[in-house]
Amino acid sequence: MLTPSRLGLVLLLVVALCDVGLRYQSLPSPAVAAVVPDVSTEAQACASFSIVREGLIPMPEGVPAAHASSLVTFPISHPLNSQKALAAFWFAGTRESGADVQIASSTFDRNTQTWDAPQWVVNRHAVGKDLGIQIRRIGNPVAWADAAGRLHLFVVATGLGGWAASRVVHLTEQTPMQFKVVRTLPLTALVPAFNTSTLVRTVPLALNDGGAVLPLYFEIGIKYGVAVRLNAQGEMQSITRITQRREVLQPTLVAHSPTHWSAFLRDYSPTEMVAHSETLDAGAHWQDVGNLSLSNPGASIAALHLSSGGLMLAHNPAGRGREVLLLSTSANQPLSWTTRTLIDGVKADEYSYPTLIEVPQGFANQPTHPDVWLSYTHMRKSIAFKQLRCVGSKS
Repeated sequence: MLTPSRLGLVLLLVVALCDVGLRYQSLPSPAVAAVVPDVSTEAQACASFSIVREGLIPMPEGVPAAHASSLVTFPISHPLNSQKALAAFWFAGTRESGADVQIASSTFDRNTQTWDAPQWVVNRHAVGKDLGIQIRRIGNPVAWADAAGRLHLFVVATGLGGWAASRVVHLTEQTPMQFKVVRTLPLTALVPAFNTSTLVRTVPLALNDGGAVLPLYFEIGIKYGVAVRLNAQGEMQSITRITQRREVLQPTLVAHSPTHWSAFLRDYSPTEMVAHSETLDAGAHWQDVGNLSLSNPGASIAALHLSSGGLMLAHNPAGRGREVLLLSTSANQPLSWTTRTLIDGVKADEYSYPTLIEVPQGFANQPTHPDVWLSYTHMRKSIAFKQLRCVGSKS
């Protein structure tokens, strides 16, 4: 019989073996430059952003809970590109961790300028059948489009235990918005049986070879971020730990230059500040560089390198927590943040788990600078969005 004390020993063993296994697989990967907006060709950088559209993304009928959204634009080569601009994915059901939770999706129509009726795209039964194992619950989805324009989904799934015993399942698009399991990401090479306690949350960083860097995080006993390199077809190439700290998770990645990248991480310690790691050699090696000047109440953040120049970060503040949603912008280097309040709620409100993307040129009525789209959890009942447009220019 597995007593509580024996279970504790097993968990400690899992932590140790997964940590060793990750180090075993953390080999420097070939240098591949990140895609960085060419702001040198812009006549004027953006001074500020105005909200031009906002609201709630339609929920499946009769479903009371939603969380952890992800956004992706449809590439030009995608079959839906002429009709749809972007898609949102999130998990929904009666409650988080509920047996009925599925991954829902909605697309934004170019002509009507509205979100389409939602559809279910992933459920735990289909995932379990494809993997040949029992899946008890599914959670955070992250979407990405590969070099051929095919969408990929990376979804958190767990068998025994809670989220700390999760794995990341990779699915690919077979026909438009229909997905099939590829496999569980092999993140612990030394002991594959303990390929657990790794989760996904934030959007990948695009690379100029058509691949991407997918940020993940380890969460059982200790917490830290890792970076998985994907090739142009979405196949995993390598995994590298991006911080030596043990109390940070859910990294979000931005590229200052093709080889100089930053990871901003959720803080799970009493410090309550956004943690910061960086690489100067395109992800081959990472080092911790302290914290940003922005506080963090143990909540997920989202960062974006703007085509108009500089960085944008969506986050909640310590002290107030998830009842307040902030938007901060900074010049690319050095980092000096200007913050505005997007939502100022009251205690027990929740506006959390933001995602930021830009919609590329070609979107209906697109101005010079691409619009920024923000999605986030609204009261744990639905997913909300805001479309932000550049207003004015810096002198």
